[in-house]
Amino acid sequence: MAKKPVNVSVSAKECKKNHERMIKRFIKKTKKARIIEKIRDRRYYKKPSILKREKIAKAQRLRRKEQQKELRAEERRNRKKR
Repeated sequence: MAKKPVNVSVSAKECKKNHERMIKRFIKKTKKARIIEKIRDRRYYKKPSILKREKIAKAQRLRRKEQQKELRAEERRNRKKR
């Protein structure tokens, strides 16, 4: 299943004809759509084994981050009970 390409556009009306604001908003939208990151990733070929390794590492980082978040929330709840 292929994802649809993302078209980012900024209108003058949207930014009240302020050119600097238009540029900032365009950059913000491209970052949010992760267009630049995708281009950098696809610039060079990566072997499927390397992609798999990176995917596993990313999942581990996210799991670790979620665990830390839960621990901090639990500590906050315990502090409030005291």
